[in-house]
Amino acid sequence: MSLYRLDYKLIRNILKEKFLKILLNPKYIFGVYLIIAVVTAISKYMRGNSINNYLIFKHVFFNTLEERNLYLQYPDLFQDSNHYGIFFSVLIAPFAMMPDWLGISLWNLTNTSIFLYAIHKLPFQNPKKALFALFCLQEYITSSLYFQFNVALVALLMLGAIYIYENKETKSVTTTLIGFFVKIYGIVGLSQFFFIKNKWKYILSGIGIAILFFAVPMLYTSPSFVLQSYADWFQSLSEKNGQNQDLTSYQDISLMGVVRRIAGDPNISNLYFFAFGAPIFFLPYIRIKQYKNYAYQLMILASTLLFVVLFSSSSESPTYIIAVVGVMVWFFLQKERTPLTIGLLLLVIILTCFSTSDLFPKYVKEHFIHKYSLKAVPCIIVWFRVIYELLTKDFEKDYTLN
Repeated sequence: MSLYRLDYKLIRNILKEKFLKILLNPKYIFGVYLIIAVVTAISKYMRGNSINNYLIFKHVFFNTLEERNLYLQYPDLFQDSNHYGIFFSVLIAPFAMMPDWLGISLWNLTNTSIFLYAIHKLPFQNPKKALFALFCLQEYITSSLYFQFNVALVALLMLGAIYIYENKETKSVTTTLIGFFVKIYGIVGLSQFFFIKNKWKYILSGIGIAILFFAVPMLYTSPSFVLQSYADWFQSLSEKNGQNQDLTSYQDISLMGVVRRIAGDPNISNLYFFAFGAPIFFLPYIRIKQYKNYAYQLMILASTLLFVVLFSSSSESPTYIIAVVGVMVWFFLQKERTPLTIGLLLLVIILTCFSTSDLFPKYVKEHFIHKYSLKAVPCIIVWFRVIYELLTKDFEKDYTLN
C-alpha cells in the first residue's frame, strides 16, 4: 500500500510539473490564441448572420472604391454603421477581397498575431508572458468574437511604448499613427512622448508618415472624397457620442457611464469627467527623475490603456481588452504581490473579464452589471491604484522587469 501511495505521489508530481511547464511556456498559450482566432471566426461564419462587424469593415474598402459615404447605414449590406477612418480601407483591403470565411479567419489571425508579438516584446520572463496572455484570454475571446480592431490597437499602443525604450522612434510613431488613423483615440500613444530621446526624429518621422497615411487612399479614390470622408468621420463620432450616453446603451461602459447610470441622468457632460480625470492622468509626469526607468514608462502605459477606456463613452464590452492589458502590465510589474494587488487582479478577472459570461446569471447581468456598467468598476479602482503608485513609488527599487 505504501509503495502504491509512493508511486501515485510520484506520478502526480510528474504530471503537475509537466502541466506547469506547459502553462508557463508562452508558446503553448500563444498557440491556443491562434486556434481560438480561427475557430471563433469560422463558428461565427457558419451561423450565417453573426459577422456584421466584419461586413461593416470590408465595405469600408468597397464603399471607398465606389465613393459612397462611409458613415451612413446600408441595411442591404450590414446593420449599424462604420466609425473607422478612411485609412482603415487600406488595412482591410486584402481581407475584403477574399471569400468571407477566409477573410474573417485571416483578419482574426492577423490581429491576434500582432497582439501576441506585443506580449512577446514585453521585458518579462517567459513564465510571466505566458500568465499575462492567459489572464487576458477571456477578454480577448470577447473582442475576437466581434472581429474587433481593439486587439490590434492595444498591441500597437504597447509596441509604441516598447519601441520608444528601444530608441526606434520611427517604428513607435508609425504604430501610434496607425491607431490614430483607424480609431481616433489611438492618439493616446503620445503619452510616451516625454520619454523619447530623439524627439526631432520622432516628430519629423511622424509628419512624413501622417502625410503618407492621409494620401494613400487617394491612390484608389479621389482626393475630394478623402477630404469629405474625414469631415464625415468627425461628424459621425460626435453623433455617436450622444447616442452612447443613453442609459440602456451597451456602450458607455466607462467611469462616466457608471456615474450617469447610478445617478439616472444621461445628460451629465463628458467635460466634467475630463476636467476631473485629465489632471489626475497627467499629474505623474511631474516626476521627471523617474522617466529613465523602463518600469515607470510601462506604468504610464498601463495608466494610458485604462484611461482611454474609462474616459470614453464609446467603450463597450469588446473594448475592455485594452483596459485589461493595462491591468496586466500593472500587475506583472509588481516586485511583491501583496494581498491587495492579488485581490484587485481577481476582481478584474471575475467582474470585468467574466461579467458577460455564464459565470453570472442572466438576471444579474441585465439588472446590475449592464444596468450600472459594473464591468468598468474594477478597472476604475486599479487605475486609481496605478496613479497612486506613479506618484509615490521608486520605480528603480519597487518594481521588476524580469
